[in-house]
Amino acid sequence: MHADTSEDDLDSPPPPSGRWLDAENPWTYILPMAVYMLITSYEPSAPLPGQAPEPGLFGLTYDHYPAIYAFKLVATAITLWMCRAAWMQWRFKVSPLAIAVGVVGVVLWVACCEVRLESRLVEAVGGPESPAMSVLGLLGLGAERPAFNPLERLESPVERYTFLGVRFLGLALLVPIFEELMLRGWLMRTVISPNLWRVPFGRVTLLSVVVGTAFPMLYHPEKLASLVWFSLVTWLMVRTKNYWDCVAAHAVTNLLLGLYVLWFSQWHLW
Repeated sequence: MHADTSEDDLDSPPPPSGRWLDAENPWTYILPMAVYMLITSYEPSAPLPGQAPEPGLFGLTYDHYPAIYAFKLVATAITLWMCRAAWMQWRFKVSPLAIAVGVVGVVLWVACCEVRLESRLVEAVGGPESPAMSVLGLLGLGAERPAFNPLERLESPVERYTFLGVRFLGLALLVPIFEELMLRGWLMRTVISPNLWRVPFGRVTLLSVVVGTAFPMLYHPEKLASLVWFSLVTWLMVRTKNYWDCVAAHAVTNLLLGLYVLWFSQWHLW
């Protein structure tokens, strides 16, 4: 026999768990990605051709990128484990559709990047130093990835392939878990209701879909690719209503993208 649940019961918060980072605390969903993005914002950028790397924060240069990236992954992994109440609330299962979406996703991502829409738009408004870019730059337009090529910048094979292993670990494992957690586990549900427990994973509204697509476009340099890819995974989320399907699709795309970058030396995509 099941007790009826009134609307008042739905509006009431769940009983406290005794933990700060529990599944009802928004910071449990946000913190891992916040740590990752904060450290990313301090990563040194690549020097212009013919120029020596300029020191940035704490005297770090582009040559220190592998160490900074490794530190970022360790800090993010620790934070992700501290916030495990959020991502462990969903039973782990992955459907074949998620794998297929991941494969289709990488094809679409690479195809959209080849269009180079962002570069053309920057040129159309007068180049990166134009007044228009001072505004568009706030939206992330014109941003570039570090494009770190370990095969050229690291001398020993051990250093090269250690970095590649760490890079694949970050992009194919950690990033899918914490980005989907923040974006679909928290942001899109919060747009529907500030009470997360009222919004089952996979439920959407028009506004939540728009926000869930527009927000990642802000921090991805590849705007068109982001629009297409995140829309595709939102479709998957609505179809299967499974957090781990979204993570799996994200992981497959990132893994195959990394292999594509490595095989064809397209480091600007990484």
